[in-house]
Amino acid sequence: MNLPTPAIATERSATRLPRLALILFCAAYVLPGLFGRAPWRNADVTAFGYMASIAKGLASWWHPTIAGIPAEGALLPYWVGALFIKALPFADAAFAARLPFGLALVGVLMLTWYSSFHLARTDAAQPVAFAFGGEAHAIDYARALADGSLLALIASLGLLQLGHETTPELAQLLAATLLLYGIAAAPFKPRKARLAVLLALPVLAASGAPAVAVALGLLGALICFRSSYDEVHRLVVWLLAASALAALAAWGTGAWRWRVAAPVSALDLAQQMLTMTAWFAWPAWPLAAWTLWRWRTYWQRRHILVPAMCVAVGFATSLMMDGSDRALLLALPPLAVLAAFALPTLRRSVAAAVDWFSVFFFSACALIGWLYYSGMHTGSPAWALRGLKRLYEGFEPQFGAVALVFATAATLAWMWLVRWRTAKHQHALWKSLVLPAGGVALCWLLLMTLWLPLLDYVRSNRPLMERLQAQLPAQINCLAAPGVALSHLAAMELQSNWSWHIDGVTPLAASRCDYLVQQSIGPAVPALAGWHLVAQLRRPSDKQAYTLLYKRL
Repeated sequence: MNLPTPAIATERSATRLPRLALILFCAAYVLPGLFGRAPWRNADVTAFGYMASIAKGLASWWHPTIAGIPAEGALLPYWVGALFIKALPFADAAFAARLPFGLALVGVLMLTWYSSFHLARTDAAQPVAFAFGGEAHAIDYARALADGSLLALIASLGLLQLGHETTPELAQLLAATLLLYGIAAAPFKPRKARLAVLLALPVLAASGAPAVAVALGLLGALICFRSSYDEVHRLVVWLLAASALAALAAWGTGAWRWRVAAPVSALDLAQQMLTMTAWFAWPAWPLAAWTLWRWRTYWQRRHILVPAMCVAVGFATSLMMDGSDRALLLALPPLAVLAAFALPTLRRSVAAAVDWFSVFFFSACALIGWLYYSGMHTGSPAWALRGLKRLYEGFEPQFGAVALVFATAATLAWMWLVRWRTAKHQHALWKSLVLPAGGVALCWLLLMTLWLPLLDYVRSNRPLMERLQAQLPAQINCLAAPGVALSHLAAMELQSNWSWHIDGVTPLAASRCDYLVQQSIGPAVPALAGWHLVAQLRRPSDKQAYTLLYKRL
């Protein structure tokens, strides 16, 4: 038989993932980490610092600052976080600021699903038609691939932490995925597509990525100009208008900044990018690479070219920013879309290898997590407790019954999922991505329940702020902190009960503050003329970085 496409999908294989199961997958991925945790260093607490400074009236809306240091562009995410803090005065400020970003993550998942769905409906993406019928129907096939793309995105390791932070990069990710949806949906939902691109690019620019917004808009316009779909061809004008609005939005919010890193060794950068991509985009990247190979004769068709263009922009941005993982985050949704089109071309042996790797890897991770949790609270196994005490001195375990219930339920659900997947009667196209996505969701939920007190102790600056506050008198005129990292300044302003001013901009020679905070690497203490060392402190989990507190002589 002469196959017009590499995709082979029977009517039976185009079974969609039950909606309740899909919702539970997303809930298990999005909700953990939204409640009950402190802002983590570095970018998380820094972004929260700018939002809180606006909400508390410590800085203006147009010029948010931390200890006097202004933000660099990306005003829109700070405004949104500040609005939620002001709108929810009864809630914890960190949770209120995190809430819109949790909704943004939900939006990214939904838009990825719909982008895949619409791209899979195009004529060139359809599976081969059998001589006697029985091939998958177009809508069922598109839904099955969309389910697969969503599972591939949830399984991507790079989205795990960055997708749960309160940072401008998550707003950028939402806007970039909205643009992907706009171009993908244009043949079928032209009005929604126009609105999507008109909103996506200005939001992307105002969130700190104006160059990416303009690049996506121009490349998207070029792809749409070459399209044979009339509605897609009409989208060109809207993409160009959105690009112009993005440039204006960036100018109005001061987002035009030079962020290209200084040139480094091409070999070192290539090695860094390969190493980072190998784990950051796993398991989407090998499936996306297989898609590009199997669909290579269709590379100019929109179901391949549109997500490939978005991936290329994300990789190019990361390269120009010296291998930034936050820039590479923009490539994950289109990578997941490309990965979905590999599913109807995979051999059973490959799918089985993915399944068994996922079973052993994630089950081992969950088992280790439970063993250390048992060691924290029961003392058995003893080696687990000894290891934790050695690495994280001063940490006192906190038992939470609710967290234990959720962690137990998630573990039982994982065991059921493994049993379901390893049954021999599963034929759905998305079956190979159920265990990777389920394993990532399981490990994340265990971390955010059983291990959350320890992670807060290790990842936040609160223990350091408590130690620093114990060394300071009740009343001082101000605290000088020139050259101190923004994350530390944000923690000093927001994760402490201090009422005095923290000055991070005035040079030390001109400062009038009675106390001074500095940072150093290693135990050596620099001598400062006119200042007396009061304390040398460090975070419990950091053996090298020290925070030094001085008092004026």
